[in-house]
Amino acid sequence: MASSIGNIGKIPELRRRLLFSLFCLAAYRIGVFVTTPGVNRTEMKAYIAKSAGSFLGMFNMFSGGALEKLSIFALGIMPYVSASIIIQLLTVVVPTLDRLNKEGEQGRKKINQYTRYGCLMIALVQSFFIASWLETLGRGGAMGGSGSRVVLDPGWSFRLMTMLTLSTGTCFIMWLGEQITERGIGNGTSLIIFAGIVADFPDALAGLLQQKSMGDVSTFNILLIAALAVGTIGVIVLFERAARKIPVQYAKRVVGKKMYGGQSSHLPLKINVSGVIPPIFASSILMFPAQLSTYIKHPWMAELSNALQPGDWRYNTVYILLIVFFCYFYTAVTFNPVDVADNLKKHGGFIPGIRPGKKTAEYIDRVLSRITFVGALYIAGVCLLPVFMHGWFKVPFQLGGTGLLIVVGVALDTVQQIESHLISRSYEGFTGPKGPRIRGRSQGTGVAGGGGLRSRA
Repeated sequence: MASSIGNIGKIPELRRRLLFSLFCLAAYRIGVFVTTPGVNRTEMKAYIAKSAGSFLGMFNMFSGGALEKLSIFALGIMPYVSASIIIQLLTVVVPTLDRLNKEGEQGRKKINQYTRYGCLMIALVQSFFIASWLETLGRGGAMGGSGSRVVLDPGWSFRLMTMLTLSTGTCFIMWLGEQITERGIGNGTSLIIFAGIVADFPDALAGLLQQKSMGDVSTFNILLIAALAVGTIGVIVLFERAARKIPVQYAKRVVGKKMYGGQSSHLPLKINVSGVIPPIFASSILMFPAQLSTYIKHPWMAELSNALQPGDWRYNTVYILLIVFFCYFYTAVTFNPVDVADNLKKHGGFIPGIRPGKKTAEYIDRVLSRITFVGALYIAGVCLLPVFMHGWFKVPFQLGGTGLLIVVGVALDTVQQIESHLISRSYEGFTGPKGPRIRGRSQGTGVAGGGGLRSRA
């Protein structure tokens, strides 16, 4: 392992890519501490602390703590994720976008451009609502830490400045993510979310230790929480690497005086093809109506806000349904059984006992549907873990579930890309020359590229 890590510095291109990715992530983390003009960051932090466990706490987690600091990056990368969801769904139902998606690289570039425009529009709308909402904090009973106003000088000048600042910050994060994808290592958007979640881990652990010192959490509970965290990481690694291998046999064929084919291989179908996309998309969708209910003061919006609070059974039910939906949807978008069956037939391959062509496609689709259901249940189970941990042990929200799934999944994909660079240049991978390679989700994990969804790994 040590020699493999040392080999990273021997490849100039890989070294440049790693340093570039680290530089971009460092720029993002520095920007998190730049406060939006005209706000009181101390009061906002106290207000977010009171909202721990709500959608504001989740939004703050995905933004890497930028919301509680009222940073220029307070919106985070979520407007880009929301735009990616909308564009990808429209690609399925709008013929023009579907044709663009099938035109190859040029078509995907146009779809990416539409995603950027959508990201800007969503950021402008969300930043306006945030500015209006911030003006209400500190009056009408919505207080921060001492009851002071969060906004120092309310009015249209503040709203316009906030819209400009937050929208520009989101566009800059989006640009950083695209630069990491193109010129660095890993998927940029996923790495930015990864960096934000990891940055909150020390505060979450400090909060847990503080609860122990106050007697709210026992030593036994802390050890049990640590065991659950390690066990969850092991389960995530197991399922992210698991695959259903369908045997494939290639027919013998003679070309000139040489005989080709006759070999046995397999078609690996990942149990979790969609990776971390379903929980990110599901969280993004559930946060949007909760945001609106915070900005719009109306009785039925208040009821909607109460129903969509993390931990509520209605929230959990909708969350699970959305995760299952996006698991199947993203798998259908990124993996086409008909194309796979045609490629096998074209190269003389067939599945033993299954007729080539349509029957092969139906068989692959049937197997994929079954294992995707297992993958969806696994993701839902991991993502609901914080609900039980917070309810039983009163632990910080960041210590499990969605955060761990994203962190472990993105780490596996990034390591897999690094190992690919090492092996392609005749260096040993992280597991040595005889051990199995570290496998990421090669069929797509990120949120950037390919219409805002597919990884360019």
